[in-house]
Amino acid sequence: MSRRYLLILLAACLAAAACAQTSWTADNGNGTFTNPLFYDEFADPDILRVGDDYYLAGTTMHSVPGLVLMHSRDLVNWDFCSYAFEAYDESYVSQRNPLDVFCLKGGRNIYGQGVWAPVVRYHNGTFYLFTNVNGSGLQAYTASDPRGPWEHHNINSRIYDLSILFDDDGRIYAFHNYGNVKVTEIKPDLSGVVEGTERLIISDGNAMGEGFHAYKIDGWYYLMSADYKPHGRLMVARSKSIWGPYETRVMGAEETLGTLPLPMTEGKIRPLPADGSSISVDFPTPDDNRGNCTVMHQGGMVSTPDGEWWAVQLMDFRGVGRTVALSPVTWEDGWPYLGLPGNLTRSPRTWFKPGLRSGSAQVKPHAAYFFSDDFNRPASMLTAYNWRRKGSFDQETWQPVPAWQWNHNPVPGQWNLKGGRLNLKSLPATQLMTAQGSLSQRLIGPVSITTVQLDGSRLKPGDVAGLGIQNIPSAWIGLTRDSEGLKIGEYDLLRSKRVTADFVGRKGIVWLRLWADLDSCKATLSYSFDNVHFTALGDTVLLSYQLHTFQGARTLLFCYNETGVKGGTASFDDFTVDQPLADRSANLPLGRKVRLFNLGDNSYAAAIPHGMLYHARKGSDTGTVFEVVDCGQGVVALRSDYGYLCVVGHGYVSDIHFSQTLTDDCRFLWQDMLRGDCMMLSLKTNRYVGMTPGTGESYSAQWPGATANRRNGCVFRFEVVE
Repeated sequence: MSRRYLLILLAACLAAAACAQTSWTADNGNGTFTNPLFYDEFADPDILRVGDDYYLAGTTMHSVPGLVLMHSRDLVNWDFCSYAFEAYDESYVSQRNPLDVFCLKGGRNIYGQGVWAPVVRYHNGTFYLFTNVNGSGLQAYTASDPRGPWEHHNINSRIYDLSILFDDDGRIYAFHNYGNVKVTEIKPDLSGVVEGTERLIISDGNAMGEGFHAYKIDGWYYLMSADYKPHGRLMVARSKSIWGPYETRVMGAEETLGTLPLPMTEGKIRPLPADGSSISVDFPTPDDNRGNCTVMHQGGMVSTPDGEWWAVQLMDFRGVGRTVALSPVTWEDGWPYLGLPGNLTRSPRTWFKPGLRSGSAQVKPHAAYFFSDDFNRPASMLTAYNWRRKGSFDQETWQPVPAWQWNHNPVPGQWNLKGGRLNLKSLPATQLMTAQGSLSQRLIGPVSITTVQLDGSRLKPGDVAGLGIQNIPSAWIGLTRDSEGLKIGEYDLLRSKRVTADFVGRKGIVWLRLWADLDSCKATLSYSFDNVHFTALGDTVLLSYQLHTFQGARTLLFCYNETGVKGGTASFDDFTVDQPLADRSANLPLGRKVRLFNLGDNSYAAAIPHGMLYHARKGSDTGTVFEVVDCGQGVVALRSDYGYLCVVGHGYVSDIHFSQTLTDDCRFLWQDMLRGDCMMLSLKTNRYVGMTPGTGESYSAQWPGATANRRNGCVFRFEVVE
């Protein structure tokens, strides 16, 4: 390995570390974490522990490299481990899926298809990944090292949304289907299913759904399942025999983490119009208090070496798409439930990290990926596929990796990294979503500002190149070239409207910017000729998660030609992603005096002389100021002029009093809801401080959690008054 290459790699790692310090991580650095685990898309999580190491597999749909596996030592901080494959090849071809659909050739695509709902398992020294590739059937991958390389096995079966269980006798069983739950045995060599073994084990009408996660624990077979009829929730079934009979219970329900349902793209969108014409879609405004699939509802569970149980569950999370939350699991009467004793089926947004109280080694907070990129490295290391780490899994060997994936298979010979730039050659396409050779990243929230320099001096007539939003609907900002020269352009597929501006820069250079607020599902596109003063172009773009590509919004670097010929080349440099809300240190105002404004009835929480926590109208100062006392590890006490806020008895209405001494009954875990919102989780009741709006009742510590709109009386917006 050359000295120059080592210097390039070192520079990339240092840049990655700097970026990770300002990139979202769930770890609060004080022994607690705040959900979601990722503020970028990670769908259909399945989890595994081998010794002290945890592995998390997730859906990657049409993006490649494909089928991602993550690694962690604490369930909170995750590192990239490997992808199972670099691109779709002939081994995935079927009658339904010729190779062209994986390559975006001729407008054919696998949007909304590809890798679905993977399973990660370990058996007799071998790691296994199972997944469905729509139209190509059930696939399996095996490796002796989770960092790869992985060997591909096409099982040639239509089994999908499955879970795998290696039983005590070594047999391999797949749990699958929807409603009517079935079990099918898989051949040990992964060449197919064992004919005649498919059996129905749970009939429709028992509230089971899809997306299974199967375990055998203490002689019981447990089967977790997501269901959305009539409302999203997590189910669990158990039996002493793999063949049943099974009992079912609700394992998790109603937990939205105070997240509004998102506007879903509706309308006839698939297949995308091949001629690049507009599409007819709608964004109906959802009921702001219905959880739908915003609730935690699909994922697996795992035990720690010291006997704790935890679950990872996906949520439909606004413009992010689908992402993952970590929940403690409580066992009661042989059944696992999300949540804490006394508050089952719900889950805290902020909680203590796994193993904290048993003295487990702590991991330094960090992000799994770096999103910014100066492209100053070998082409083979553009995506994370070739960034597999060497050595043991420990913090000393950790390094973030690039977040890039290709939109469908990349086109050989049509791109390169040269001179510290990414160069994309133009190929014919009718619109952004059918442009071959586009490089993509997941948009990261809560807010991100993506900026890239584009050199369009080598574009040819008909070329379009720039920064795009891969979504339904899609949008882009960039450069176009016609017979008159370069122009700035912006296009929104929803409105089928292109806006242009004169190019007045030098040498074909322009800076393009995408500002995205994934919580409000809005984005703006702008440009600059000096990387200082940016001008917005076009209308506000709506971001959506939708059931057409089954992904949230992603960024794209692209170059295509609208006249049906091969064109020129676009050169990209200095791709930066700023995350202004990633630093959450100010969200816990330790040592400060605050007022707590209740979003449920627009009142302040107030200590009253009668000795209870009540409410006061806005503008009243009496009893509304509390000092946030630091008790360590994210735990706080609230001190008023009457003493410390204290939960007595069972924390029922009027059972919040004031104590002159700081006791365990005065301790609350501050719940960071972002943007100044918070809740107070009583460590005595494992429930939240709140009151019923409009009733005139005083506060209790018996609220199970927030509603999606945060207006049920237990969510506050804190205001620092000193």
